[in-house]
Amino acid sequence: MEYPSGYKYTKEHEWIDVTGDRGRVGITDYAQQQLGDVVYIELPEVGTALKEGQSFGTIESVKAVSELYSPVSGEVVEVNAALKSKPEVVNTDPHGSWLIAVRLSEPKEIAGLLDAAQYGSLVK
Repeated sequence: MEYPSGYKYTKEHEWIDVTGDRGRVGITDYAQQQLGDVVYIELPEVGTALKEGQSFGTIESVKAVSELYSPVSGEVVEVNAALKSKPEVVNTDPHGSWLIAVRLSEPKEIAGLLDAAQYGSLVK
């Protein structure tokens, strides 16, 4: 599996794709493989303030319920509402299925995240 090189990754298997002062957050292909068939995703309200590493919701599969962790601090400015009715999309397109968009309050936190090569090594 190739991990998109423009994204940054957490050790908890979230990715963030940053454009300007915003980042879209999702889960990695590795994460969706570990979960199995996703059946439900609980996401925060727009306006929720997050700290780096804070749980922002849960993702539920037929096997387990897992916490979702924010890679950065900021405010939730958008939630991917389409996933409420079709959560299984994260299984078929994990790197294209963002969960939340965050306005970064501490852009320097991005530097502490893994790049695609580092993340690929982590999950090998």
